[in-house]
Amino acid sequence: METKAFQKIYTQLVGITKATCSLRAQGVANEELAMVHGRLAQVVKIIGDVVTLQVFGGTEGIPTNAEVIFYGEPPKLKVGDDLAGRFFNAYGQPLFGGTDVEGAPREIGGPSVNPLRRKQPSELIATGIAGIDLNNTLVTGQKIPFFADPDQPYNQVMANVALRAKADKIILGGMGLTNDDFLYFKNVFENAGALDRIICFVNTTEQPPVERLLVPDMALTAAEYFATEKNEKVLVLLTDMTLYADALSIVSNRMDQIPSKDSMPGSLYSDLAKVYEKAVQFPDGGSITIIAVTTLSGGDITHAIPDNTGYITEGQLFLRKDSDTNKVIVDPFRSLSRLKQLVIGKKTREDHPQVMNAAVRLYADAANAKTKLENGFDLSEYDERCLKFAHDYSLRLLAIDINIDIDAMLNQTWELFAKYFTKAEVAIRQEFVKKYWPAEQ
Repeated sequence: METKAFQKIYTQLVGITKATCSLRAQGVANEELAMVHGRLAQVVKIIGDVVTLQVFGGTEGIPTNAEVIFYGEPPKLKVGDDLAGRFFNAYGQPLFGGTDVEGAPREIGGPSVNPLRRKQPSELIATGIAGIDLNNTLVTGQKIPFFADPDQPYNQVMANVALRAKADKIILGGMGLTNDDFLYFKNVFENAGALDRIICFVNTTEQPPVERLLVPDMALTAAEYFATEKNEKVLVLLTDMTLYADALSIVSNRMDQIPSKDSMPGSLYSDLAKVYEKAVQFPDGGSITIIAVTTLSGGDITHAIPDNTGYITEGQLFLRKDSDTNKVIVDPFRSLSRLKQLVIGKKTREDHPQVMNAAVRLYADAANAKTKLENGFDLSEYDERCLKFAHDYSLRLLAIDINIDIDAMLNQTWELFAKYFTKAEVAIRQEFVKKYWPAEQ
């Protein structure tokens, strides 16, 4: 950003922490940008005439007589059609030597959409992953996280969703990506020839953690442009929201705020809601759907980050490694899409709700059989069949590397029913059994 003529320059800091600095200044607004000793910063607190600035690059080496210049405006992103197919840093600046975006600057981090302008979501988002489309179908305008252990291949899942999802634009907000993961995303998108509908905002592990706080707002400002101005279906992928929350914690702790549960700031719920509540279905057809990754510490679902996330989002998708097949699957027991009933059997085939429920019930019977086996009890012939069904169901449908459409998922599930069970055991409505039960070979 350029400095303007007659801009006031301050040269006396009254306090410096590892992430923030404070000074006395007049006529400054919250969230306003500033330059401190050549580093970009943002106003995060004002008490009287004492202004606290969050320095994105960290405060190391900043002297107490550093020059501070206020820009008089919050962070902005230039939006336009030429955002598509590009990679940007956390400040919205093009990576790999690209030219600046030609378009109008928009303030980032604005309010979510007025409820009067919202429409109840009713459009299906197909991802090609059966653990999602079959059991936890996603709807445009939904907000849902992947809960995953840090060693799960969640970035590969996000890349696959980006390539398979039926959406007009895919916007990736990468926070704390390793260089390997960043290059992985870049190569996958380029090799698939999908860059024309993908936009990426990236902060890597080598860059200051505080920069991560800008990434979701940048991604969602771009999403709002395409959803409102172009009436497009936009899918926003955010990874990893745990690293975003850690950056919030860094700033709040260094501002000497009293931490809440798990060292997180007391404002964590509001900070997360500010991001997730940007998901919306507009009456004109445009929509913003948010899928985020929240990594778990040792599988702890009660940690403040997943705990608060669960209150805000409409369900969760839970990744785990299946010990029987050695595949990473979307767990049918711990995953839930609270909006799936708006589309299954309506936008998908009529038998979808019954097939989904029957398959999960039989999978649960297999889990009970496994418990019996582990505790040394004899298995019935039905238990044996349930275990075989669960193995095939995991391998052919729940595994995240399966890429088929919803009708094919339903047909495959019917085939597994017919292979291992009688029509009575499956307990699906007779009209559907007559119509879809595979003919005997």
